[in-house]
Amino acid sequence: MLDQIHLLAAVTVLGVVEQAYFFLQVIYARRVFGISPPKISGPPEFERIFRAQVNCSEYFPIFLALLWQAGLFFHQGLAAALGLLYLYARYCYFTGYRASSSERLAPIYFSAGVLWILVAASALGIFHFLLSHYVGLNIVQLLTA
Repeated sequence: MLDQIHLLAAVTVLGVVEQAYFFLQVIYARRVFGISPPKISGPPEFERIFRAQVNCSEYFPIFLALLWQAGLFFHQGLAAALGLLYLYARYCYFTGYRASSSERLAPIYFSAGVLWILVAASALGIFHFLLSHYVGLNIVQLLTA
């Protein structure tokens, strides 16, 4: 079974490390700008870093759920590759937002597109499983016959 999930697990760990990096960047920005918790406002430079981290952490559970569903029900390799693209886009989003609020747009749109592809792969995989398990209809066999 582990050979069927090892890529998903690796991308998950990488995503957790990325989230930790974003959290550390907020801690560092708090020190630089002298903003103690629970305050979340300050200079625009701090607010952009804080908002980028919050946005990334808000989407992380959605990403994880879709990554694992697409990997288990559709294809592990494709889901892992899409997961890496998503994490890279989120890193670009974070660094772009840190520099300027306008530089966050292209990466956020790209990462949203990756999430939609994961949604489609998950839905197709789950639909195929339900058809084959409950109806006895294997679409893959029909298409390859």
